[in-house]
Amino acid sequence: MAVGTQEPGRLLAVKGIKLSAVASGIRYADRLDLVLVELEAGSNTAGVFTQNAFCAAPVQVAKLHLQQANSRYFLINTGNANAGTGESGKRDALDCCSALADFAGVAPNEVLPFSTGVIGEFLPTQKIMQGIPTALDTLNDGNWDSAARGIMTTDTRPKAVSANLQWRGSEVNITGIAKGSGMIKPDMATLLAFVFTDADIDKDELNRMLQQIVNRSFNRITVDGDTSTNDCCLLVATGKSGVVVSESKQEFYGQFMAKLDFVFKELATGIIKDAEGASKFMEIRVINGRDSQECLDVAYTVAESPLVKTALFASDPNWGRILAAVGRAGLSELDINQLSIDLGDTRLVDGGTVAQSYTESAGQAEMDKDEITVTVNLSRGNAAETVWTSDLSHDYIRINAEYRT
Repeated sequence: MAVGTQEPGRLLAVKGIKLSAVASGIRYADRLDLVLVELEAGSNTAGVFTQNAFCAAPVQVAKLHLQQANSRYFLINTGNANAGTGESGKRDALDCCSALADFAGVAPNEVLPFSTGVIGEFLPTQKIMQGIPTALDTLNDGNWDSAARGIMTTDTRPKAVSANLQWRGSEVNITGIAKGSGMIKPDMATLLAFVFTDADIDKDELNRMLQQIVNRSFNRITVDGDTSTNDCCLLVATGKSGVVVSESKQEFYGQFMAKLDFVFKELATGIIKDAEGASKFMEIRVINGRDSQECLDVAYTVAESPLVKTALFASDPNWGRILAAVGRAGLSELDINQLSIDLGDTRLVDGGTVAQSYTESAGQAEMDKDEITVTVNLSRGNAAETVWTSDLSHDYIRINAEYRT
């Protein structure tokens, strides 16, 4: 199941980027499972990675290589996470980097490896190495859709989006792809995201951009509260459009950041709309808090409450579950008499009790929607945060119970 029927729209080529996707039989026959991305020389790359202490071998290698050299290739496999595999897993990831480097004529540390799939199984390196020559031969600047499909695991549809800007007669494109459906609560800085632009952006600036924008997008989503061992988000600027993006150029910088923000949020919310077993998409807004952290504490407590999520799946306007989640979020000196909770356009709670205007039919009408907004007004400051989540369905349990079969 998934919310809505969104398929990627027209995906724009990014100058300096070529992609391919091949079926190498890593876990299933005749399924795209090995994706290669070629970055033209001179491209800058920024990355953020999972904070899980058991971060996967490819994450460890990718972080190291990103520090050592300018990246020229991303090598992405599905079907096997290469996580929980110790030193052997690191050797396997490095061997795959070396194999690609030999074929492509680059240094091994110019290759970043990424894996997603089952944890605790050793990487079938021979299958990956056998797929590399075909992946190199089929690189093309238009293979965005096949690449987006090639990184999917339990996803039911690809996540990909583009944006375009015009600046003084020049054109800048941004295109991103992502995968993720379960084990979703990024802490970056299972989820992989790759966003590319042909803008010319200094590496330090690129890192700052990515940190800021990830915190407004991928770090604001949760399906089940589980942070993957393999979460990665990469932002690449090839510079091939010739348009420089810098904070010193305030007018265009603002326009570019707005488009980049759009791409990241579309990918992030696309993951929630395609969450495992999802039939509902919920946006939780917490406003007028003392600071950002307490707003996030409330939003995540509501988003990850099994009782809230199962009520959401049942389209049951059981607003008491939302109220209880807000109350146990751990806020000090919370004055419930100043608090209000809205479900869409319907006021649920006012002054710590059911709103006088509330009717069950109005609550039911809101819960019957596929996309639902909850607004919690704490009335104790000026901070605000938004988190996106899904419902908890029978299918979520089935998918994860049967994941290895």
